[in-house]
Amino acid sequence: MPTDSKIKLLDLFAGVGGLSYGFSQNQNFKIVAANEILPAMAKAYSLNHPSVPIYQRDIAEFSAEDLSQDLGIKSGEIDVIIGGPPCQAFSTVGKRNSDDPRARLFNQYFRLLTEINPKLFIFENVKGLESMDQGKLLTNIIELFESIGYKVQYRILNAADYGVPQIRERLIIVGSKLNTQFTYPDSTHGESQKSESLFDTKKLSYLTLSDAIGDLPLIASGEESDHYRTAAQNPYQIKMRESAPTKLSDHNAPKNNPQLIRLMEALPDGGSPEDLPPELRPSSGFKNTYSRLWWDRPSPTITRNLSTPSSSRCIHPRVARPLTTREGARLQSFPDSYQFYGSRGDRNLQIGNAVPPLLSQALADSILSNIIKG
Repeated sequence: MPTDSKIKLLDLFAGVGGLSYGFSQNQNFKIVAANEILPAMAKAYSLNHPSVPIYQRDIAEFSAEDLSQDLGIKSGEIDVIIGGPPCQAFSTVGKRNSDDPRARLFNQYFRLLTEINPKLFIFENVKGLESMDQGKLLTNIIELFESIGYKVQYRILNAADYGVPQIRERLIIVGSKLNTQFTYPDSTHGESQKSESLFDTKKLSYLTLSDAIGDLPLIASGEESDHYRTAAQNPYQIKMRESAPTKLSDHNAPKNNPQLIRLMEALPDGGSPEDLPPELRPSSGFKNTYSRLWWDRPSPTITRNLSTPSSSRCIHPRVARPLTTREGARLQSFPDSYQFYGSRGDRNLQIGNAVPPLLSQALADSILSNIIKG
């Protein structure tokens, strides 16, 4: 790696900037530009990455020529491209449709790879991409990347293995034109268990929901608070509160109807509608809807519907309400200083669709190591 310059990086399908934030914490990288189509997402990205030019437009209308004309960056001068197209069409939740136009957005990613020719790229997406069309879609994507000279590999990474208090599996494709073999980051956390050998490296235990949000106020349905409940209780909470403003933001709960509140009050820790008396059970929904989270376990994967009890498990373990936006951000490892923009739905979408920054930081370290060796 040249000693007189930073590694130049472009973020595609940037969203709120979860991937960008992780890389920005490593001083060896410089994010030169980002692309995002949704206005509220792009605005939130800019709030947190004010020095990064963001092209708020359809990726089909974004090209290497824009970078050359606007920023003076020519083909071959960007070292790394990161990003992943919208994942709804690949998700294992709900109907998966390979004819969905969003499932073909990887062609735009491929086009920009050919135009910009980075040394290395990260293409991230949901685990469901691995099995889409009996694995044919992933095979086609990899073959397409290999056709322009990249050595390509992929792995499913669980964000919880890297200190995120959430079981969140993502498929991470890495393509490289360097001489070295890319090595994925080693996990730092795992299930709590005793080491059987003096020579084993003891991993930290998975972080739990209480580890992540135990210092936040236990507000009720319809309430809000801008003050912390306690001092930071552990290293994770200390990290989340670094550089945070004096007042807590985005910690407000939606106002639910009395019947729904009674349902949530009756749920035990980790409970589901099966644990409710018949008169309180909802008439519709799936096994993990209208369900409480566990206080002393990592959160399951959170989604854009993190404040909607009728969606996937998202009810707070200690109070009768769903998660707040700030609690969702904590579970994704966004620091309290991170800003979101728009309506509650906009903000929760920004969080639910993001790559957890701590996972991104682990990837950034591996990318840096690979480039130094290459």
